[in-house]
Amino acid sequence: MKRELFDAEHDLFREAVTEFLKREVVPFHQQWEKDGIVPRQVWTKAGEVGLLGHGVPEEYGGTGLDDYRYNAIVNEEICRAHASGLGITLQNDIMTPYMVGLTDDEQKRRWLPGFARGELITAIAMTEPGAGSDLQGITTSAVRDGDEYVINGSKTFITNGVNADLVIVVARTDPDAGAQGFSLIAVERGTPGFERGRNLDKVGMRAQDTAELFFDDVRVPTANLIGREGGGFVHLMENLPQERLSIATCATASAERVLEHTIEYCRERTAFGRPIGRFQNTRFVLAELATEVDIARTYVDRGIELLNRGELTAEDAAMAKWWTTELCNKVMDRCLQLHGGYGYMMEYPVARAWQDSRIQTIYGGTTEIMKEIVGRGLGL
Repeated sequence: MKRELFDAEHDLFREAVTEFLKREVVPFHQQWEKDGIVPRQVWTKAGEVGLLGHGVPEEYGGTGLDDYRYNAIVNEEICRAHASGLGITLQNDIMTPYMVGLTDDEQKRRWLPGFARGELITAIAMTEPGAGSDLQGITTSAVRDGDEYVINGSKTFITNGVNADLVIVVARTDPDAGAQGFSLIAVERGTPGFERGRNLDKVGMRAQDTAELFFDDVRVPTANLIGREGGGFVHLMENLPQERLSIATCATASAERVLEHTIEYCRERTAFGRPIGRFQNTRFVLAELATEVDIARTYVDRGIELLNRGELTAEDAAMAKWWTTELCNKVMDRCLQLHGGYGYMMEYPVARAWQDSRIQTIYGGTTEIMKEIVGRGLGL
């Protein structure tokens, strides 16, 4: 069904994204899952065909298309291709607002051209071994010493953590200032004292590099401050709604694709002399899932429109994030069940999708935290 959200230009872009994934990603993704990482050249190829840099001004090498619908198309097609290893979604959706909206002119000239070309891979380091959804529990410190910050601490579960050339680190610059004591500081590859730990062994999304990061007296010039000193918590809160809508976009697209696979399977697989889709239980399960996925799609598309107009609230994004990710896990589980024993075999897309999707209710803020945000928005 044609979605009113997109016009002809978006449709042409979607075709280009799909073709890129078929040519450069899908044939190799299984090997990347074994390797635990996506080769860097895939990033530069993505940059060459315009999959990166949306929202980056043309003068800095970007597409100049400040239209989140292009980001959504990239996300949706990556999910439809079951290409969970690509950290492009993080680069486009999560990092761009920081790299474009909070950097000064010198930082833009230094970083954005490589960022848009896929030569500068980025990550954001919030989570710590003792601090996840509760950002105020962060202990990584950045003490000012002349024209430098000295950073000490550690981070974990950092997407793009192995490949990243530039990591925006959330650190305490004033331990006595509460929420106003956090700052965002860019740490570049090769800085002395900045070390990467192991590439973490995850349940799903196994081709996506996720690492531990360690900072031992890391000296970074104050010119690497992103945004305002002491403004880190506010900057994070301003940008988290887009991150959460991005996750909702991926969750919905993943659910749609697995549901399509399952409907096809139920038409072809027979039991007791007839296709299993002819059994009432199967039809009812699929009818329920199709309805809920369609509702999710409608809500997410509305969220994309709101984001483009600058009207997406934290509550809107939290609602979309928790509901679509919980739905995605439900769809994966029910669809795997309908595949029977074959659903548990890794050569079937439903098995890999089931593994990959489980994290969605956790990263970007857990379901419980999302409900807390919605509840507070109700004045409770």
